[in-house]
Amino acid sequence: MTDTSRPDAPRRLRVLAAMSGGVDSAVAAARAVEAGHDVTGVHLALSANPQSFRTGARGCCTVEDSRDARRAADVIGIPFYVWDLAERFREDVVEDFVAEYEAGRTPNPCLRCNEKIKFAALLDKALALGFDAVCTGHYATVVMNEDGSRELHRASDMAKDQSYVLGVLDEKQLAHAMFPLGDTLTTKDEIRAEAERRDLAVAKKPDSHDICFIADGDTQGFLAGRLGGKAEGDILDEEGAKLGTHDGAFGFTIGQRKGLRIGHPAPDGKPRYVLDISPVNNTVTVGPAEALDVTALTAIRPRWCGSDPAAPGTYTAQLRAHGGESEVYAEVVDGELNVRFTEPVRGVAPGQAIVLYDGTRVVGSATIATTVRRTGAAV
Repeated sequence: MTDTSRPDAPRRLRVLAAMSGGVDSAVAAARAVEAGHDVTGVHLALSANPQSFRTGARGCCTVEDSRDARRAADVIGIPFYVWDLAERFREDVVEDFVAEYEAGRTPNPCLRCNEKIKFAALLDKALALGFDAVCTGHYATVVMNEDGSRELHRASDMAKDQSYVLGVLDEKQLAHAMFPLGDTLTTKDEIRAEAERRDLAVAKKPDSHDICFIADGDTQGFLAGRLGGKAEGDILDEEGAKLGTHDGAFGFTIGQRKGLRIGHPAPDGKPRYVLDISPVNNTVTVGPAEALDVTALTAIRPRWCGSDPAAPGTYTAQLRAHGGESEVYAEVVDGELNVRFTEPVRGVAPGQAIVLYDGTRVVGSATIATTVRRTGAAV
């Protein structure tokens, strides 16, 4: 097999480097140039009013970030453009995020952005303009098989692996994806040192955090503003008894412990967690940690990084961007992914993505629709 994400791939390609203004994407673009590719840098303007986005370095969509990306492109010596994808981003990422929370689900906007923006809108435009590949600073690898098909694999360094948020890419998209950092067995400090050696001013720029389109990091406040402000409802225990009130069910996620504002402790004195969110009657149900144990789930809208799994089988699954792996038995039934866990897992919520792995190979991703708890309840 040939690793097509390596910057020393033999064929000279026309490469569009997505430059966020951060250190990873800048080093990735520089490595692509060093490998002999014809590289053009592009920064995606994802806000109609970028001044309203988070400043400093916690986001990835500010005017400051655009300027950082331009300076990096100048140092690398490549052409640079800013493309306005704000309307597409609003429709496919921001509105989807709000709608999912309104429906009582927990979305992953970074995963949706990779699917809809960076490897759909951006890639489609790049191919239309004659580019061969889109290069990003993600930590993952693309491997080419002898028959020409491609596979997505984890990064060489598991501590920086980002294949989870790329699990939505199909084989056609993988054929035009380049991840020059994916085989880097170095620490982030060494990536920064490389950027400094290349005279890139972003070498010491902090990593981005949180959700880029929520300016102050207050997700609940953002949702309250979008979903009509105060919408008081009841907080219930597992038997349906009222324990308190809330200002909107959209402000909670499955497994949440803090911010419940319950006036009195549980009978056993143990903490309580969010078990269920019901937008229909605007209630939030809480209970003990063990009630969060999930033994199985059903996921919809699967996207495969290659061909569909040929038969039911044993895989590992990742349920969040920085989570560990769990062993599962998975099969596709009527277009949906049915998963059974070898050992119960916690913190699983509808709306999240489940990504299946076969060793280091990413099999595909799907959106969790329902879960089955050890108690027998379906959520």
